[in-house]
Amino acid sequence: MGVTERYAQLRAQIPAHVRMVAVTKAQPAAAIEEALAAGMTDVGENYVQEAKPKFAAVTGPFTKHFIGHVQSNKAKAIVETFDVVQSVDRLEAGQALAKAAGAIGKRLAVLIQLNISPSERFGVRPQDVPTLAEALRREPSLFLDGIMAIGPLGASRGETARAFELAASVFGLVGGTTLSLGMSDDWREALRAGSTMLRLGSALFGLRPAPSRV
Repeated sequence: MGVTERYAQLRAQIPAHVRMVAVTKAQPAAAIEEALAAGMTDVGENYVQEAKPKFAAVTGPFTKHFIGHVQSNKAKAIVETFDVVQSVDRLEAGQALAKAAGAIGKRLAVLIQLNISPSERFGVRPQDVPTLAEALRREPSLFLDGIMAIGPLGASRGETARAFELAASVFGLVGGTTLSLGMSDDWREALRAGSTMLRLGSALFGLRPAPSRV
């Protein structure tokens, strides 16, 4: 089954108001082209150095999402390359992005990365989100539009559902239009929690082949 067929199957199960982001980490530029041809309008990448040449090779408009960890020293390159940064998890990173965006006259859409998983290294604790949200909203070159979270690795469906319900409750406090919640293995639980954006890799492109051993 190809990308077009997978996209059609997913779109038939996912409400029309929920945006799907094609996660193209380790995928070639041709995979982005295929996803866009199938109907996708949003593409997510984890590393700016991987994304820049791929995006340059793709024709046609699409929204570019940064979903990796924000390193402050990469802020300028991230701002120049992406339309949305989903993974702001500390004030230092937000301020670096704001400075870089302001320098080029750009208003950058950002999401706060919420930590809802004991196995996740990055993200803000739920109790610290309101303080960070208030600080980000004081930056004129940033537009805070919601929350992103990664579900707990290896958790049961019930544990995942409870984690996503926590994310939804924090989203209610922060406001905005985007609750980026759910990936290829847990998007159904995310939808039940109220997700408005799914980040899909293997569900769209299939499993990547394991690297061959020499």
